[in-house]
Amino acid sequence: MRFDARVVVLAVSLFATAAPSAADASERRFDPRVIVVGEAREQLKAVPITQRPYRPLHVYGNSVRRRHQRAVSPAVRRPSSR
Repeated sequence: MRFDARVVVLAVSLFATAAPSAADASERRFDPRVIVVGEAREQLKAVPITQRPYRPLHVYGNSVRRRHQRAVSPAVRRPSSR
């Protein structure tokens, strides 16, 4: 099966813009810049990855921050009604 590039770009875009969970929303900081250059890049690199702001298309860094945030402050889960 051959995928069209537009389908792949659309899928990645939808994945990258998926709504965050309620547990992440309280601590979420967002930086809309995909590529950071110059002095801003040096400042960003000086911050530990778990404290950097979330950025679009930065799958690895965003995943690390989400896992860290969930481990530090686990979400309050509702008991199941079953």
